[in-house]
Amino acid sequence: MAPGRVSPTVQDEPINPYNGGYLKTSHGINHDYGTTKAGGTTDILEKQMSQKFGDWRDDFFTNGYTVVKGAIPRERAIQYRERAMEWFQKFDFGFDINDKSTWTQEHLPVMMNGGMIMGYSATHEKWVWEARCEPGVIEPFAKLWGTDELLVSFDAVNITLPGRTDVRWTPWPHIDQSPTRKGLVCAQGIINLSEAGPMDGGLQLLQGSSELFERFFIENPPRPKAKDAPGQFDWYGFTLEEVEWFKNNGCKLIKVEAEPGDVIIWDSRTVHYASLPKSEIIRTIIYATYTPANLATPEDVALKADIFRRWEGTTHWPHCNIFAQGKAMRGDILCPGERDEPLEKPELTDQVLKLAGVLPY
Repeated sequence: MAPGRVSPTVQDEPINPYNGGYLKTSHGINHDYGTTKAGGTTDILEKQMSQKFGDWRDDFFTNGYTVVKGAIPRERAIQYRERAMEWFQKFDFGFDINDKSTWTQEHLPVMMNGGMIMGYSATHEKWVWEARCEPGVIEPFAKLWGTDELLVSFDAVNITLPGRTDVRWTPWPHIDQSPTRKGLVCAQGIINLSEAGPMDGGLQLLQGSSELFERFFIENPPRPKAKDAPGQFDWYGFTLEEVEWFKNNGCKLIKVEAEPGDVIIWDSRTVHYASLPKSEIIRTIIYATYTPANLATPEDVALKADIFRRWEGTTHWPHCNIFAQGKAMRGDILCPGERDEPLEKPELTDQVLKLAGVLPY
């Protein structure tokens, strides 16, 4: 049985052949597949794949994804969403939530593919860190990894406005694991703060694609990255023909459904991309991934701590592939609205500092 509520039939859309839209600074450095060392590898998750747990982990290991229901109580998740929208409206670009004529690029922060906000110290806002520290969010990852001594990614937030006509949006199917890594190594996550029903914005994935990961790259050796693809090591984009290969081998495109307070967790080998809202719901999520702190090298921990002190974002990977996303650019210049620190800094508790790699466990 598939986890959570799903929409099993998703209309195919044209594929973005360029995998663009990332911050320019994220593809200014290219960690290529041939020469970059795949650090941080572990078999902790791989060894669990044949086990039966009687909970959401069975769905995760069987289907490559799961929905952990009610990780944050619904009312509190809605409060996080409200805080996210209050923060979003404080940019000085002329955006008015009640005037859709201002729902255009010139009135909004720089966003990847119409929703992902990687700059502006967004990933370190107080409301983001408080959501990351929710016990119900951390607990599933602690259960997967067998430890509560975890690091967390400084990942993006996503606020996708429905009905925008100024964005040329096409899907960008990809995985967040290098084709040179073997096995199940990372379980990435979304803290869901808005409704994600059949017509709402959300996560789409090719169910079953994680199981075909190694076979695909044996039959289809990795291509060099496009010049505008993200530079981090643990990322690979797929063409329309390659997506058809997965479908022809039994994979099904699934729209994952979730409610405010749910956490979506998926295998980083799973081919996935976002679905734009077709309803009036503003998609509001936080990307958050947790991995054991002891998987990180001292050098990666130091780099992660330095990025934290600069209030910048990273990739989905918390313990390795420590790759700073940099600042938001409008064209070739730094966005005038960029920030060197969050509008509201998080409280620097021991928990926050340990998750950030600043304090040891």
